[in-house]
Parts: sequence; structure tokens; C-alpha cells
Amino acid sequence: MQVAVVTFDGFNELDSFIASGLINRCRKDGLEAFITTPTPVVTSRSGVEVNGQRPMEFVTEADVVLIGSGLKTREVVADDQLISRVRLDPSRQLIGSQCSGALVLARLGLLGDMPVSTDMASRPFVEACDVRVLDAPFHTEGNIATAGGCLASQYLAAWVITRTLGEGAARGVIDYVAPVGENEETVERVMRTVLAGEVAPR
Repeated sequence: MQVAVVTFDGFNELDSFIASGLINRCRKDGLEAFITTPTPVVTSRSGVEVNGQRPMEFVTEADVVLIGSGLKTREVVADDQLISRVRLDPSRQLIGSQCSGALVLARLGLLGDMPVSTDMASRPFVEACDVRVLDAPFHTEGNIATAGGCLASQYLAAWVITRTLGEGAARGVIDYVAPVGENEETVERVMRTVLAGEVAPR
């Protein structure tokens, strides 16, 4: 199973790297994440240059697609040529967004009347797309999930692992990366948030 972590220029390092790092703890179980970019090299909001592992067209074949946020997301959704390369199918793919990545889901028409989680800075722009924003770090309906706040990327990754490999695998990954001495409370918080954030599709 392959995961495309969509990473645009101006990306937030926490969004892309936390999600891909946690998911790649499951490589031995057949779940692998790849930084997926529209150009061979993208530069983060802090000036970190990253070589993409897969081109944007990889999103079409990936089993899971996670769309990260960044300083230039509004430019991304305004770029018809770029957005046309993001071809997704929620009937067969798990699709998630992080913070301003919700703007991409809205632009692609994937949300319908589904409310979303996003960060405070992105909230007014998401609401301007006639999308309701929840005061919650994570929300999912069916095969679409949204997360709000940089560190909420752990919820997005745990959701992917739970949906593909099972809750036990997700608990194992979160337990491994949890701060020493806080393992149990971290695992329970993450899994409680992921499971509580999931509702049946309408």
C-alpha cells in the first residue's frame, strides 16, 4: 500500500514529515509513504529544500493521499494547471488534508457538505469556500479525513495506519514515538481522537 504525502512549495515541515515518518514505521507491514511534489525540488516555509520522492501524478495510483499545508496553498488552488494534476478518487482512495490542505479538497469538490478540521490561520479562507469548520483537531467521514493544527498530523497518520493495517498497528507506532514516560496517555489520546473523529458517510 502506497501513500502520497502531497508537498507543495512553501510547505510546513511538520505536516509532511510527521505524517510520512509515522507511516513509514509500517514499511515492514507493506505500508509506505512518499513525499510527492509538483516539481523535483520544493522549499519549505523555513527554507529547507527537499527532493520529491514521487511526481504529482503519483497521486492517481496511490492508495492513500495526504495533502499537507503551507504558505502557498491559496496560490496552489488558484493555479488551474497545477490543481488539474491532483486527480483523486475517494471511492477507492483514503484522502486526508492537513490544515490549509482542506482548501485543496474544497477546490477539488470532494467535501460536499462535510465539515472539516483546519488551523486557525486557514479557517477564514476555508469558510469562504462555504465549508463549515469544526473546533476539533480531527474529523473524518468515510474515506476523507481532515486535521487542524501542525501536531494534528499524528492523528492523520494514525487514521491511515488504523484504516489500512488496523488499530493495533497504529497503537504500536504511536507507542514507539511517544515521549518517554508518557506512552500510555499519548497512545490513548491519539486513538481516542482518531476514533471519536470518525463518523459514517452521509
